[in-house]
Amino acid sequence: MKTENKVTGKKLIIKILLNLFLMSLVVIIFLPMVWLILNSLKTNNELFADSLALPETWQFENYKIAWEKGLFAYFKSSVIVSSTSLIFILLLSSLLAYGLTRFKLKGSNIIFFIVLGGMALSEQVALVPLYKILQSLHLYNTYFALILPYIAFRIPFTAFLLRAYFISIPKELEEAAVIDGYNSLQIFTKIIVPVSLPVLASCAIVNLNFVWNEFLFANVFLESKKLLTISIGLMTFKGDMKADYTVMLAGITIASVPMIALFLCMQKQFVRGLTAGAVKG
Repeated sequence: MKTENKVTGKKLIIKILLNLFLMSLVVIIFLPMVWLILNSLKTNNELFADSLALPETWQFENYKIAWEKGLFAYFKSSVIVSSTSLIFILLLSSLLAYGLTRFKLKGSNIIFFIVLGGMALSEQVALVPLYKILQSLHLYNTYFALILPYIAFRIPFTAFLLRAYFISIPKELEEAAVIDGYNSLQIFTKIIVPVSLPVLASCAIVNLNFVWNEFLFANVFLESKKLLTISIGLMTFKGDMKADYTVMLAGITIASVPMIALFLCMQKQFVRGLTAGAVKG
């Protein structure tokens, strides 16, 4: 009995310590967010007087001003670039992963390792060659100057996750579909894709987070202010707003909302997809 009580006591202590640790992590993560939202609702004088105090008057107009003075254009550009890039990343990566796992071709393993090699390629190393290529193709300072590199750089990681998940799908499902008269494309669209929704959701969140917040390519490959994405737009926001820091904080808050909302809506699929892709592969 004493031994059992000691074991139970140790488990309880470990559980309490683990909960305290997780709660401290939550506090550390949420404090900057609370600070950001709190100060986006102040005046500049209140911000510099005491950034931790509550505002005397809640300045919700800061969000309206930020939206009307350029944030809408940056937001629209980010939506266009992100949605287009994401569609092609998922489409091409899923087709590539399906081909590598279902068609027995000579050299398929070599192709897979070449694809993985793309994960080792640094964006900074490819910056100058990409700049020259985009200029020669007359794509510089267009949406395609971002969309094409984003697709190319995100396919290796996405295909890696999808391949690991596709391997775990029972082949009996496909064999039954073949008996029913399905061809390869129908098997892919009607069986593989519906079964793989969790990992596709994970890939969508990871890639969208990268594309939405990407800074380097957007800073180098775009010049026109009408085409700037939200990550670059926020950098120039300070100049547009001069010393109006609270409006700038309101713009940062607006830029953060889409990714936070997306993750909250798809967090179950995100965790389940990443876990399945990592363990079953």
